[in-house]
Amino acid sequence: MLPNNKLARLILNTDAKNEADDQYCIVQALLTPSFHFHGIIPAHFGTVKSKRSMEDSYDETLKLLDLMQLGGKVRVAKGAAEALPDEETPRPSPGAELIIEQALKDDPRPLYVAFLGPLTDMASALLMEPRIAERNVIVVWIGGGYWPVGNREFNLLNDIHAANVVMKSKVQVWQIPMTVYRMMAVGYAELYERVHDKGAIGKYLVDQLVEWNFKHTDGPFEHRSLGDTPALSVILNPNGGVSEWIAAPEFNSYMNYVHTGKNRPIKVYQTIDIRYIQEDFFAKIARFARGVQPLAKFDD
Repeated sequence: MLPNNKLARLILNTDAKNEADDQYCIVQALLTPSFHFHGIIPAHFGTVKSKRSMEDSYDETLKLLDLMQLGGKVRVAKGAAEALPDEETPRPSPGAELIIEQALKDDPRPLYVAFLGPLTDMASALLMEPRIAERNVIVVWIGGGYWPVGNREFNLLNDIHAANVVMKSKVQVWQIPMTVYRMMAVGYAELYERVHDKGAIGKYLVDQLVEWNFKHTDGPFEHRSLGDTPALSVILNPNGGVSEWIAAPEFNSYMNYVHTGKNRPIKVYQTIDIRYIQEDFFAKIARFARGVQPLAKFDD
């Protein structure tokens, strides 16, 4: 076990049952010994796919933990069940409370809060406890459309109000937009060769991805973007990508970027070292299946 000062503090906020890639990011985070993992916040993903989407994410999170024999060992705090009604009203939840609790801790290390879906719980935490915007917190967000114009993007669509709250705040943000995360594709052959035989969790990861594609895509299809794992890559390998500090935009109802120039800069990624983060996952799950991969540090 690494000493605390060598560990990155992490909270993972995930719309785990939305598609089939959050699961890979969750497993990789759990298998990363340089993370001090404070917990997982299951997030909603709107109401189109499910009327109980946050609960679906919660159930999927527990399933993954059980498959890894980690049930009860990792804190799971439910996020909000729906999007913010406006930019002034939070959706209180155990997940938002977890963010506030960890952000206010007297710890010299930054707290990374990685969002694989909407920013509802971060916005709620900021509205509930504005002091956390002044703390050493880094919000890593998989979301937002093409720079600099923008376009329809699912994570943003599910809570535009929350995205505006976060962008207008002073909290540090690292954004990984669609142009980057969609390039994280893996093929079925690669997944069957390198993941499917890696224990119960490996089999489940591949089977649920193939099943999701079969139900939700048209035509020949034998790949999937593991689009959430860049959230881990930028923490583990800060120089593994091209980024730029740009004044935080706001979003209109069409999900276009509104460049007011009034907000503090955020880090926007333009590329990610795909080879590094994908190979890191393949190696860790293989070692886990052999019983030699150390886990992240979890809170008692």
